[in-house]
Amino acid sequence: MRMPAEWAVHDGCLMAWPTREDLWGDVLTSARQEYAAVARAIARFEPVTMVALPGQGEQARERCGDTVEVVELPIDDSWLRDSGPIFVLGPDGSRAGVDFRFNSWGGKHHPWDRDDRISALLLDRLGVARVESRMILEGGAITVDGEGTLITTEQCLLHPNRNPDLTRAEIEDELKARLGVTKVIWLPYGGLEDRETDGHVDGVAAFVAPGRVLIQLPDDPGHPDYARMRANKAVLEASTDAAGRAFDLVELPQSAFTEVAGERIEVGYLNFYVANGGVVVPVAGVEADEKALAVIAGAFPGRTVVGVRTPVIAYGGGGVHCVTQQIPAAGQAS
Repeated sequence: MRMPAEWAVHDGCLMAWPTREDLWGDVLTSARQEYAAVARAIARFEPVTMVALPGQGEQARERCGDTVEVVELPIDDSWLRDSGPIFVLGPDGSRAGVDFRFNSWGGKHHPWDRDDRISALLLDRLGVARVESRMILEGGAITVDGEGTLITTEQCLLHPNRNPDLTRAEIEDELKARLGVTKVIWLPYGGLEDRETDGHVDGVAAFVAPGRVLIQLPDDPGHPDYARMRANKAVLEASTDAAGRAFDLVELPQSAFTEVAGERIEVGYLNFYVANGGVVVPVAGVEADEKALAVIAGAFPGRTVVGVRTPVIAYGGGGVHCVTQQIPAAGQAS
């Protein structure tokens, strides 16, 4: 079984409705509006299923509209990239879902037991075989090319609040066993200010094609990640993928900052979702948006690139990629 690349054909997309009042506070209503906007944007390209806490389904339906299916299941909050299943395909196109453990990014939000169980519930509902892993892993911590290569960050996967009893080699072995990869590339850094996820890779690098990686590379020397992202670039320049290819690196120099609830927040353009025929990108409503969208469009020729304003989702700790999880279509060979 192998995890396909995100640009493989999807049967649909999973999301979850924001519920955690102690995280969102006074911006919970705005968060829900942004989640609904993301869901509607993705629904232009593929089916979207929104998981809502029992009793909140009708509210989600009203805001998301008729193009989004809403199902009620017990959840703690709304980051299905990290708490949901990671789908893999067999050589014959058979599909399974890997159920990694989830501990709310190292115990940052309590409780998280329902989010830890949501993968099993979703796989049962979808009729997809469940593969259990005892390792803690969030989907935002990895990016794959579908051909055996996985990129992650040391900042996140080696953090002692995730799997303190596992060595780096043991983490690699579990990634290879469950996701079908043969090579793991470790970038030193995620975002410096990414304290919620401890530096997920989906804020700094993403495969856009086999052998091709889009990397965050701020052009402002005053940006907190200016030097760190250049260290990441150096690692990729010195690496090859599972097939022995050198990487073609596409640089994304733009960054966007805005204010939410009195805090300065960065909206990460690289935290996008690749849908069937489209790419849905978080934007901030600032001048840099258009240039960033142009870079991403260049990295995905033939796909329609859509920007959705998500400053409040960024305030909560993520972006469009963080709140989505693709369901690859069965029948595709891995």
